[in-house]
Order: sequence, then structure tokens, then C-alpha cells
Amino acid sequence: MDASGDGRNPRGPRARTHTRTRTRTRTRTRTRTRTGILLSAAAALVAAAVPASASQPAPAPAPDPVVVDCFSKGQVRPDEYLLACGDGNNRLVDLRWNTWGPKTATATGTDMVNDCRPYCAAGRFRPYPVTVTLSDPQPWPDRPGTQRFATIRLLYTDTAPAPVPKDVTYKLVYDTPSPTPTPSS
Repeated sequence: MDASGDGRNPRGPRARTHTRTRTRTRTRTRTRTRTGILLSAAAALVAAAVPASASQPAPAPAPDPVVVDCFSKGQVRPDEYLLACGDGNNRLVDLRWNTWGPKTATATGTDMVNDCRPYCAAGRFRPYPVTVTLSDPQPWPDRPGTQRFATIRLLYTDTAPAPVPKDVTYKLVYDTPSPTPTPSS
């Protein structure tokens, strides 16, 4: 009973409503706190799962080397390659590249060689099956950041054109840039 003697609860209906509102507010606050904690934990797990390298882009790999043709053009996996730039009497044809990587490139094909009989203008081109290996990549001065193969190896799988041995290696000769003239004083 209450002190006033009227039989009413001292808290009354207004007090009960206030208590319910406080309870709801506490429940919402707890729910928001739990949600915040769960979201923070999930973010921490994701951050821990992603490697540090993924946050910074990896540098792009250097492009594979090229083989420079007689016209100073860099080629990758050419179907044909002229070996005798001056007279065109020796060229690789039907090249099928097995590999082309940062250190070597290998192919099979045919070496078409002019027999120059009785002389080169009247000669016939003869086919010689060959395995080609490009190697020894070097910087290409005309193209910064590009490597060019500097060595070619020909391994004749049947007979070789006389007087060439069955296994021969050549340095690929490239034009070097002419020196820049300096002004005279």
C-alpha cells in the first residue's frame, strides 16, 4: 500500500512506461554495441587475411626479350627470320616456337639456304630441318626497358648445309647507334 492511503502504486502507469522505454533503449544500445563489435572483428579478420603485398600492386614483370630483324624491328615468335640480311640467301621458315621466355626461346623449323650453284643468283634454295635456340638477352639501347636476344644456335636435325657444322652458334649482329656529333667550338 502507499502512504497516501488511496491504494495506488507509487510508481504508477507513467513509471512503468518509463521503465519499459529505458529497457528498450538499453536493449538497442547493447544490440548496436554487439553489431559494432562484430563488424570491427570482421574487418580485423579480413585485414589479417589479406597479405600485405596485396595492398600494394606488384611491379609489372619485364616483357620477354625480342629478336631483332634485318629492319631493326623487335619480333616475338616470328614465323620467319632472315639470317642473311645482305643478300637474303639464308632464312628460317615455318618456325614453331616451343618456348619464349626471359632467358631463352626455342623453335623448330626449316633453314632455307641458297646453294649458290653455279652462282648465288642462279642457285636453288634447299631446306634443312633445324632446331633454333635464341639466348643471351641484352639491353636494346634503342628501346629502354627492352631486352633483345644476342645469340642464335642452329642445330640441324638431319644434314647441315656444307660447310656448316650440324651444331652452330652465331652472335646476332645489330647496328649500333651512330655517335652523336658534338658541336665544334
